[in-house]
Amino acid sequence: MGDCESIIPTSEGEQHVLASFQHLVKFLRTSQNVNDELKRLLADLDSHLTSMNLYTHLEVGKLSDLETRFKSAEEKIRRWESNKSMIWDSGLREACEYMKAVDEIHKVQEGLRSLSGNDSRKQNELLFQADSVIQIAMARLEQELVHILAKHKLYFEPDYVPFQSGGYDVVYDESFVSAEDSLEEETSHRESIPAVYVVNLVHPHVIPHLKSIANVMFTSNYIQEFCLAFVKMRKDALNEYLFILEMEKYSIGDLLSMEWKVLNVKIKKWVWLIKIVIRVYLTSEQRLCSDIFEGIGSYSAVCFTEISATSMLHLLNFGEAIAMEPHRPEKLFHLLDMYEVLENLLGYIDSLLSEETEKGSFLKVEFHNLFKKLGDSARATFVDFGRFIACSISTNPFPGGGVHHLTKYVMNYIKTLTVYSDSLAFLLQDNAADGLSHASELQNEINSMPCPMAYHLQSITSHLISNLNNKSKLYKDDALRHIFLMNNIHYMVRKVEDSELRAFLGSGWMREHIRMFQNHATIYMRVTWQSVLSLLRLDGDGLKTPKAVFKEMYRAFNAAFEEIYKNQTGWSVPDPQLRDDLLIQTSNCVIQAYRILCDSRSQFNREKYIKYTTDDLSKHILDLFQGSPRSLQSSRRR
Repeated sequence: MGDCESIIPTSEGEQHVLASFQHLVKFLRTSQNVNDELKRLLADLDSHLTSMNLYTHLEVGKLSDLETRFKSAEEKIRRWESNKSMIWDSGLREACEYMKAVDEIHKVQEGLRSLSGNDSRKQNELLFQADSVIQIAMARLEQELVHILAKHKLYFEPDYVPFQSGGYDVVYDESFVSAEDSLEEETSHRESIPAVYVVNLVHPHVIPHLKSIANVMFTSNYIQEFCLAFVKMRKDALNEYLFILEMEKYSIGDLLSMEWKVLNVKIKKWVWLIKIVIRVYLTSEQRLCSDIFEGIGSYSAVCFTEISATSMLHLLNFGEAIAMEPHRPEKLFHLLDMYEVLENLLGYIDSLLSEETEKGSFLKVEFHNLFKKLGDSARATFVDFGRFIACSISTNPFPGGGVHHLTKYVMNYIKTLTVYSDSLAFLLQDNAADGLSHASELQNEINSMPCPMAYHLQSITSHLISNLNNKSKLYKDDALRHIFLMNNIHYMVRKVEDSELRAFLGSGWMREHIRMFQNHATIYMRVTWQSVLSLLRLDGDGLKTPKAVFKEMYRAFNAAFEEIYKNQTGWSVPDPQLRDDLLIQTSNCVIQAYRILCDSRSQFNREKYIKYTTDDLSKHILDLFQGSPRSLQSSRRR
């Protein structure tokens, strides 16, 4: 090709004019009427015309050679024009021959364009023919590209990260129960996907073929056609893959009107999907684009953005809808899951999306905006949680004085929040500690803790205590009111003691609330048994007390005990250890006083009118707080 660049081509008509002019110059040089100076000038002109004539002969030969080379390459390309089979399926040798033929056409085009006779009819005809053959070749290579991508695309099954639609969901309703085991199982799977997991999306052995097609089409100025076909095929492959992953497409309106139970599962699926799509599929897609477009400008970034934009927009739209949802307490964990997964993925997203493309820059900004919106929504939802507790009003007392649904809900809720302590600490750092109690050493201890989450957790537990006090006022029986408060505050203490909550609320909180439930237990003992035990007191020597007085004391005690038994067997103390402690305290108090009364008379006289022995009373006391009302049956006849 270097020789072709030094030749000055000439048209066929110009060659005749040049020959005539050269003949005239030679005639004038031999004329006697020409002086020496003119002869010298004519000699120089003759030499130059001779040189131009040499160029003319070279150009004619070069054009002929280019035509021969073109015909040979054209034959190889047109041979496949009507062939229904695919070139690369016919073997690597056939593919190489075809690509060499296309390259040869390129060289012929360069050679023709390097000739000076741009108005040569033969030259222009050959250029037109070469362009036509290149168009045929490019159309065929586009078909080959589509065929290779379709035939050799690969999928992978994410067996190592299965989506689980079940799990712990902290929603407050009247059937709410504790589900700590489910919670621990779910939180253990919060991050089960490798940071980056690159897979082959097409078979590795065809990458060189795709690269060679890309390079040839780029050289032929058909790179736009290559990109359009490549993007379409890869977008179709991505859609097929997302269908396998069951990634559904919803409008923001659809999501905002969706029932929570359905939306709950969709959010969990989104958190799982975005990790798979970004860390695995799109990371692998970017590598595929980089391999194929290596050394070809910014086409890799452009094609990757076009391939991935639709799926990324669906992920963004879903996140936008959730961030726009009302600040319901049950949303908080999902908002934090979405916030944290985006926090972990933003670095990958920034590296995937190039700012060389307008769409890439747009998507990158939108992901960062979504991250901020999710954080804002999570913070607002958490801060509103205290108000939600305060607004939880009951019109009927909780049956049996057991642990209220609200208490379980709130304590399981804030226990779960400790899993997100780092995120919440960041989101809450600018929030004032609203509604906090400024009482005693508890406040002083929390004031020394730098984490703002501690302030809000104390606020939440304070709201809960206040709400429980209001609910306790619904009980007509003062003793049951204290059993209710004892049960619920003890439950709070146990939840804090057995979890990370203790690190946030502190030992001061623990001491204060232990005193609270113990104080309610003491008040219960006094309210329930003080008047009953007063019936067993003797004034003076029991031996001198008239039988009638003894009989009346026993009758009054029996009636009071039976009434307590009838009521308090239906009351509930769910915690076995707390119940045992309360029963032991009751038994020690009642049985001791009852035994003193019984021992004050002889065995003969006692048996006539004593209804219950001390053993009977001990057994009956063990029936208290079981949550199932019973009627007392005497072990003796009167």
